[in-house]
Amino acid sequence: MTAPETDALRPMTEIQIQQTRDFVNSLNAKSQTYWDMVAVGDELWRDLHITPELVILYCDGVEDYNPWYEGWLMNTWYGEGESPFGGAIVPPMLVSHFVLSVQFDHTKPFAIGSIHTFHDSEIIEPIPVGATVRIHTRAIDKFVKRDRRYVRHEVTVTDAETGTRYLTETRDILSR
Repeated sequence: MTAPETDALRPMTEIQIQQTRDFVNSLNAKSQTYWDMVAVGDELWRDLHITPELVILYCDGVEDYNPWYEGWLMNTWYGEGESPFGGAIVPPMLVSHFVLSVQFDHTKPFAIGSIHTFHDSEIIEPIPVGATVRIHTRAIDKFVKRDRRYVRHEVTVTDAETGTRYLTETRDILSR
């Protein structure tokens, strides 16, 4: 039997080849749905340090070039920045983007067939660039609507040091 070939443009070591084979073989394993993986009351949280670099990457990606978000200077890199709230602030929906990285338990295989279907955010306070926030999610309900299964989460974003509440959200995920 001939050994499978790998992409000649990306030469792979034996370890990389084995890891790739293990990953492909794992795709055949039975995956749980998000509905099956989450119980009402499940809580997950993670801290996120919001650096000027992270803000720049986000702003470039969504093409939002507001000077309020600029907590850096070309020659010194870090700077206070300016906004009507004092120093530079984080774009309001940047943190919301990271909720899914907390909402899905990274210690388990990614659930198949999940779709983010509902989102309601309340922005309470601007987040200063450089803050470390705690993103906390809690599964608060499971329900069926039109023969489709949904899991509802409550999200709270606070300052990891002071406890200041910055953002709350309610999110629904449709699960196959």
